[in-house]
Amino acid sequence: MAYEVTATRRRPGKFEDLIGQDFVVATLQKSLSAGKIAPAYLFSGPRGCGKTSSARILAKSLNCITSPGASPCGTCAACREITAGSSLDVIEIDGASNTSVNDVRQIRDEVQFPPNSYKYKVYIIDEVHMLSTSAFNALLKTIEEPPPYVIFIFATTELHKVPATIKSRCQQFNFRLVPVDLLKQALADAATESGISADDEALFWIAREATGSVRDAYTLFDQVASFSDGHITFDKIRDKLGLVGIDRISGIVTACASGNVNEALASLDTIIEAGVSIEQFTVDVADYFRSLLLIKNGITREALLGQSAERFSREALDAWTGEQLERGLEIFLQLYRDIRYSLDERYELELAVSRLAWLSDYVSSAEMKRTIERAQSILLGPVPGAPRRDSGPFPEADRESARETADTVREEPVADPFAAFKKRISGFTGGQSAPTDSVEPPPQSEPAVGITGAETPQDHDDEFPVQSEDELVPVPETPLPLELVQEKLIEFFRSTRNMLASALAQTYAWEDTGSIVVFQVRKPFLYTTIKQDIPIISASVSRLLCRDVPVEVRLDNTAAADTAFEEEIPEQVEKLRQMFKGVIIGEGERK
Repeated sequence: MAYEVTATRRRPGKFEDLIGQDFVVATLQKSLSAGKIAPAYLFSGPRGCGKTSSARILAKSLNCITSPGASPCGTCAACREITAGSSLDVIEIDGASNTSVNDVRQIRDEVQFPPNSYKYKVYIIDEVHMLSTSAFNALLKTIEEPPPYVIFIFATTELHKVPATIKSRCQQFNFRLVPVDLLKQALADAATESGISADDEALFWIAREATGSVRDAYTLFDQVASFSDGHITFDKIRDKLGLVGIDRISGIVTACASGNVNEALASLDTIIEAGVSIEQFTVDVADYFRSLLLIKNGITREALLGQSAERFSREALDAWTGEQLERGLEIFLQLYRDIRYSLDERYELELAVSRLAWLSDYVSSAEMKRTIERAQSILLGPVPGAPRRDSGPFPEADRESARETADTVREEPVADPFAAFKKRISGFTGGQSAPTDSVEPPPQSEPAVGITGAETPQDHDDEFPVQSEDELVPVPETPLPLELVQEKLIEFFRSTRNMLASALAQTYAWEDTGSIVVFQVRKPFLYTTIKQDIPIISASVSRLLCRDVPVEVRLDNTAAADTAFEEEIPEQVEKLRQMFKGVIIGEGERK
């Protein structure tokens, strides 16, 4: 007998032979058993999933002489003729080459004649989306009210191109991609039928490369079987088709995870010299990182990974976080897009592998945000309403944040672990103002800024307007002592104006003269920050003291203020400064 490809030899002849289309099979069989036959059917789905085969099986079920109904016998004259494509009552039309309205008119004329030999005349139009708009319009009336002996079956891979007027007149069935495990079993059956032995790993690779298409799987199986000498192994597939293989990829990834870029590039050179396509290598490594990411998230199903989870690099899984694995996958996805326009594909690939070697140093924007939030909680205390963080580089700050959050909920005073440091740098100790006689007025180049004399808070509204009542401190039941005003302002502005709250925390020498409230700052930066919000500060202080009082901020550059910075910086603050490579305000001048 002449050679017959596996896809043709194993084409389904009964509904039970269809792979991975259980819903379609069950629905059609029950409709046939109940005698509820629709005038038109529309089969849609990816290539090679059984649309045309299902149309032929449906035609045989309708015209089977021996056992009409849910499943054809496959042996009667009608079944044999339909299978061979020689039946006069089952007409298969290629929609891609019969697109004009004249072709449809011919069908309209033919449906007036009853079937020659069997019960139904069935029209199977493949790739129906290729018909022209005029051809579709010419079909509308025919498929809506055809003669009782005519059945239309349309098949398409692009359902969105079929007009809605056609869809509404058909029963629609969506065919799905076939899972890898079902394809692997079908390939194993085909190998047994052909007298070929095949390793599971080789069959699994073929099934995965078919991407859900049964026809693609059988076609690739025939190609592999032709050079395997009766025994299909993954090693033969890898050598003949220029594949990389998971073991060689694991070696490169493991070297990168340990930071050994020399070893990784040497292994890459060996693979390329063996004739492996750079594009294929990029695809394989991207697939490898996708599998690592799935394993990192606890997904170890072999059908998704393509291999047993134990075969992937344990060193890489231990060395890289999920975010870093995502970055590695992103690198190779971008590489695949870039190599087609690259000056040299090998340069691009070597650069990507080199980047993997420092993947352990990659920090995502989300992780950076979490770190900054923890740093903020260490320096300024917890932000009201901020989410609780359970882990991070500063566990002691997390515990302190939890304590402070709980205290806030109980409406108790918040304990500030850096209160002593703030007092040292501000000159504000024990809740009492610093001696006023040690404070001199600011130099002429930096005049005192505030609200003095005839000035009122309203004088600055045009320049620094107060937006609403929500921006001001709530009015207490009784006037607060001046010693608590600064603390109350810091606590309130921390949730709305964090920069202002930080600046107020470094003020000192608060004094209420009766007609004006005065406080001092040491740094010009803090002076400028507070100066911009003097109207809001003045209005808030007036509320806390329950009387209208202007506020004045003064810049103090005297040597007396310098002594507040002579004490040692707390260890945690110094760690933060080193981590972010920053400078504590005042440190530069102190040195």
